[in-house]
Amino acid sequence: MKNIAVALLAVLFSGVVHAQAMNGPTDDSALSWDPPKWGRGDRAGSANHTKNPANIAKALATIKKNKSIAIGKYYHSEAPGFGPRKWNMWIPGTPTGGPFGKNALIYHDELVTTQIGQIQTQFDGPGHIGVNTSKGPVMYNGVISWEAYERGAGGQVMGMGPLGVEHVGELGFVCRLVVLDAVAYRQSQGSLSKSMEMLPIPKKAGDIGIITADDVKAMVKAAGIAEIGSGDCVALHTGQGNTWGNGRYKSLTSEQRAAARAMFAEGEPGFGISACRYLASRDIAMTLGDTSANDAQPGGEEEGYAVPCHTELQTRRGIWNLENVDTESLVKTGIKEGAFIWAPLRIIGATGSPGNPMVLY
Repeated sequence: MKNIAVALLAVLFSGVVHAQAMNGPTDDSALSWDPPKWGRGDRAGSANHTKNPANIAKALATIKKNKSIAIGKYYHSEAPGFGPRKWNMWIPGTPTGGPFGKNALIYHDELVTTQIGQIQTQFDGPGHIGVNTSKGPVMYNGVISWEAYERGAGGQVMGMGPLGVEHVGELGFVCRLVVLDAVAYRQSQGSLSKSMEMLPIPKKAGDIGIITADDVKAMVKAAGIAEIGSGDCVALHTGQGNTWGNGRYKSLTSEQRAAARAMFAEGEPGFGISACRYLASRDIAMTLGDTSANDAQPGGEEEGYAVPCHTELQTRRGIWNLENVDTESLVKTGIKEGAFIWAPLRIIGATGSPGNPMVLY
């Protein structure tokens, strides 16, 4: 009897068994979502578009000048991070090792502690976003996270199992990139001053910081490029990322960096839910942008939802999201479309990945 009791306690404390949903809101509609287009057993989601040679050909056809641009942002302890997320890096030892040999070789390492998949330029993978239901947290393709975890000693969660970002990293992305310059668009409408370099943070439905489906269509038409299509990647420039842009970050003072972090914490302009539903209907491969989520917040197109594009695109459909990219350089260079090339790191069980994507144009 004693052994049975000990075994039961071990299971309970390991967190393997959950009797009910998490406290707070639940949405059981997620339990009846159709499987994604890639099939019930899929783990890579929209990265599967890269398997289609036609998508790669379409991407490469946008290259006109044979030039490239890197659009990852800087990783640094004073750069913005959502909530408690923070980049911490040290150089252990000065130097870390050596000297060795007749050539007196020395070397330096770095020690990093951070939310490796969810800091600064960050890719949201299958294990990042889910929906709380009465049966537990539902992730991409109907997987209950509690049932998916890779566990180590004492029940400690060591990774996301079948939801790990490595499944996306095995395919990566080569896609036609469509750049939506929302700042220039709002200026052309007369709703944003020509002197302003960023959209305002939306506080309520109807604010100009919310980009709708009609706005997306209008920006593509104004750019004079082909419609958004299957396998494309879509970048939204709101201007908010300019506050810690690559062109100015290294010269900013600590006080200026703190101001950028403060704005980052207030909210952000971005896609409204109608835009994301439209992009889903176009069968895109990825959304990306210069803010922390690419969702308009705290005000949204429909009130009461928390960054709804995340659950509508990622959890429901496996259409992934890349945040805090350098769209400022894209619009300053005049890039309206190009070839986007990138793959998340193959970190087994991770929720996401850092990275430094390339655009060829």
